[in-house]
Amino acid sequence: MAELAVTYGTPLFIYDQTVLECKHQLLRKTLPPEFSISYSIKANPNLEILKFFLLRGCGLEVASTGELQLAKAAGCPPEKIIFAGPGKTEAELETALQGQIGELHAESLLEIQRIGRISRNLGLRARVAIRVNPGEEAEGGAMRMGGRATPFGIDEEQLDKAIDAALSEASIDFRGIHLFSGTQILDHVTLVRQYAKALEIAGRVVERLGHPLDTIDFGGGLGIPYFAGDQELDMDQLSVGIASLLKGSRDDARFNGTNLVVEPGRYLVGESGVYVTRVNDVKTSRGKRFVVVDGGMNHHLAASGNLGQTIRRNFPVAIANKLDSVDAEKVDVVGPLCTPLDVLARNVQLPKVEVGDLFAVFQSGAYARTASPLGFLGHPPPPEVLVHHQEHRLIRRRGEFSDIH
Repeated sequence: MAELAVTYGTPLFIYDQTVLECKHQLLRKTLPPEFSISYSIKANPNLEILKFFLLRGCGLEVASTGELQLAKAAGCPPEKIIFAGPGKTEAELETALQGQIGELHAESLLEIQRIGRISRNLGLRARVAIRVNPGEEAEGGAMRMGGRATPFGIDEEQLDKAIDAALSEASIDFRGIHLFSGTQILDHVTLVRQYAKALEIAGRVVERLGHPLDTIDFGGGLGIPYFAGDQELDMDQLSVGIASLLKGSRDDARFNGTNLVVEPGRYLVGESGVYVTRVNDVKTSRGKRFVVVDGGMNHHLAASGNLGQTIRRNFPVAIANKLDSVDAEKVDVVGPLCTPLDVLARNVQLPKVEVGDLFAVFQSGAYARTASPLGFLGHPPPPEVLVHHQEHRLIRRRGEFSDIH
């Protein structure tokens, strides 16, 4: 880290390709062969990371025209792109349909009608899946996105009505269902329960249609440990649970030829990243020690606790050039912004901190740079560096906002 901080300057994001490889291999090993993986771009949209997953056979899940453009720029075949999200505009729907992407995931009755009308006007047949907001039994995760009143998807109770709407449109090819009930799930039992719910709903839809679905999308939701007491998701047990779940469905004609999809983001990239800043000042105010670093919430909103967290807890952090030193003081680590919200760690125990030290925030590969207010107060966006064994290369320059370059 010290070498990279000198070479590229601070603050910066560093990603370890070996971690990306290990996480992808473990997920691929955990999932049965019937499953395909679509990387969720929103977790980290850097083009080099998208290309990494494409080279390993993954598809891409997008949630905006901007992300759709990124998927194309990375070389993703259109048929391997899934477009989901509750607020798709008519312009976005038209762009996706013109691009002949793999699937549009409809999230309301109105959206189904819009897709039908736009595809008719374009003389195309839209490949559409319906995102379902399931019942309470599918709830789970640190951030729940289903099982209650939500802007995401169509309530399970309204599914028949939504299917009627899709089937009534000759320009819509109704292909499947999509469930995504929560994110940052560390309990394999919760995930298996949600997958079981998806199969249950899919089975009912198949019985109504009289033929198998093309796609059952189980969403993402696989979590990573961030905080003290977090237990890593048990992939061995998840593998056993999924295998048991599919044991009956393999011989069930209702699921013949159906493509089973997961669309993780954080799980694949979160642990690969480190945000590195340099200590600019150390000061005491009325008995409290403050360490002031050269980057903050404008680069890493999640670490500051301002990305929707109700309880603010410290990410795993360290003084990177003093990893072998004993913790000696309790400090707040703050960024350079003129706001009291700019705190990267609160009451954290660290070795004796000095000006010039490197402060590192781990678990920073997902929803860090991309989910932060990069333009706040005019500080330049940080560069991104990809490390593979002893080699490193710049994958985004300092000050660069766009993901397409």
